[in-house]
Amino acid sequence: MTASTHSPSRPAPRSAPQPFGDHLRHWRQHRRLSQLDLAHEADISTRHLSFVETGRSVPSREMVLRLSERLDIPLRERNVLLVAAGYAPMYRERPLADPALDSARRAVELILKSHEPCPALAVDRHWNLVAANAMVPHLLAGADPSLLQPGQTNVLRLSLHPKGLAHAIVNIVQWRSHIFERLRQQVTATADPGLAALLEELRAYPLPPGAEDTQLDGEHLGVVMPLRFRTPAGVLNFISTTTVFGTPVDVTLQELALETFFPADETTLQMLQGLRNPKP
Repeated sequence: MTASTHSPSRPAPRSAPQPFGDHLRHWRQHRRLSQLDLAHEADISTRHLSFVETGRSVPSREMVLRLSERLDIPLRERNVLLVAAGYAPMYRERPLADPALDSARRAVELILKSHEPCPALAVDRHWNLVAANAMVPHLLAGADPSLLQPGQTNVLRLSLHPKGLAHAIVNIVQWRSHIFERLRQQVTATADPGLAALLEELRAYPLPPGAEDTQLDGEHLGVVMPLRFRTPAGVLNFISTTTVFGTPVDVTLQELALETFFPADETTLQMLQGLRNPKP
């Protein structure tokens, strides 16, 4: 037997990390700013900013943070910029169950619990369910179990999917438009490809058969949204609001949002109280 003359296979070379200047240019253009605009905002010369973008100058850590602040870059992406510039990440990312976030987790649980008998839940940056109070399961009862897997429940997918809750939402056309615009704004703010993919997926879902274009009063984009929801006990009327943490220094907390539902009429409140305390 002759020995093989083939050389051992080599792993494919890793792609080189993206330079800091490329990241900076991407965010500057994403925010629709010229170099002159950003230089003015960051109080540096246009020439220096140009050198940073082209890699001719290495920014200091303070400069990276200043530019990130002026561009309103999410904390997760600020870490990416810091690493690209040769510095250690500044903002920690930990699961909400991490002991270091005990106080934040307790605050979230307290808010959700105190909102009962009204539904309230917490979601991550991709709208995956993180926590919910005892009232939320009452609204999810009609959804296919495949959409309710622990740790994998996406509340936006759940609300619009044909096997989800779309059939139970009376103002589904209005609700869909609200979700699409909300996601579009998030994609613009974060440039998150995961959110962009989710938006395209949701847009492809069909409306439930017989869906009517019911437009409820009281919608204020980014503030409140009316929701009319069918249940076996009757129709519930809600006002939905979203709350985020004000000035977090942790990636997890910045990306956490609380979705709370308030009764829009007395009948809804009484029905929710009945769901929480069913008569024997």
